[in-house]
Amino acid sequence: MGDSDSPRPNHKSQITNHKSFLSLDRLDKHFAGLHVTADFSLTVARSEIVALLGPSGSGKTTVLRLVAGFETPDSGRVVVEGEDVTRLPPERRRFGMVFQHYALFPHLSAGENVVFGLESQKVPREEARRRVAEALSAVGLEGFEPRRTGEISGGQQQRVAVARALAPRPRVLLLDEPFSNLDPALRERTRRELKRIIRQAGITTLFVTHEQEEAFELGDRVAVLNAGRLEQVGTPEDLYEKPATRFVATFIGRSSVLPARWDGNARLASLEAGPAWKAAGGENLSAGPVDLVVRPEGLKFLAGSSQDALAGEVTARRYAGRLASFDVSLDGGGSLEVLAPSKAAKPGEKVFVGLDPEAPAPRVFAKD
Repeated sequence: MGDSDSPRPNHKSQITNHKSFLSLDRLDKHFAGLHVTADFSLTVARSEIVALLGPSGSGKTTVLRLVAGFETPDSGRVVVEGEDVTRLPPERRRFGMVFQHYALFPHLSAGENVVFGLESQKVPREEARRRVAEALSAVGLEGFEPRRTGEISGGQQQRVAVARALAPRPRVLLLDEPFSNLDPALRERTRRELKRIIRQAGITTLFVTHEQEEAFELGDRVAVLNAGRLEQVGTPEDLYEKPATRFVATFIGRSSVLPARWDGNARLASLEAGPAWKAAGGENLSAGPVDLVVRPEGLKFLAGSSQDALAGEVTARRYAGRLASFDVSLDGGGSLEVLAPSKAAKPGEKVFVGLDPEAPAPRVFAKD
């Protein structure tokens, strides 16, 4: 892993403390001698939507495939509604799956694609016809039964894939990067519609994404993975404002990292350039060198020099309407990103940067 900045979350406690509908208990998986997931534990409550978020190669899709039954863990369990399904084949788990590339049959109609998921359950013909109509209606595709999938848009194909997953009335819905093939505008509309559908159906959902905005918008909670391990699981607000590890603090959102020295008693992080800033997250750290992680909106430009300010020069400005993002090269070395009113400064201008007292305090972590 590499990050030892704070104690790892107690994965076992996440199973016992969160009322569980789906439990992933200490899942381990190796491929060709490589540890892809390590001691991975997570619980998902009934009707909850949980996002698996992390960089490429972090193990997100492997976890989803272990839950679906397409891979078997080397150790650990997958439990749903108290039933251990770890060794059950995928078709006996009653899970719905929406793949990244939808996996629709182009030579079949929308209705034929949706009914495909009911055939293994041997649902009677009339009941299957009714469920197909219900599932397509739920995704806003009433009357699309005869339409060939090659004749409809990408967003409509995605909804057909969701309808196919919903028709068998799954216990758990699994989504693997379901929006990656859509253009940005369609992706935003489709994920909002999908969240409405999932909420209306009340289905427990686990989905994989590498897009933070997507994870934050759809997920009731977000599980952040890194190198096959669970770094932290929590609400979007928890992850952004109270990151448990340095990886989460720098992976979620935007941030600047400054070297400092931690005084645990006074809860002050003394920066090498001079000021000592109040910080959070160092309860278990001894006094000594630390990394201070600060968000752009946690900083502000000051009118002049002070003992609480860092001096520097604006090197870039990215306009975003009323606010802009400013890159500041610090006189003492290093750089900062500051979110401030668009007209607060301009490139080449000398500035002084301090903490915004109304924003959450920056957080400290043990140095790498």
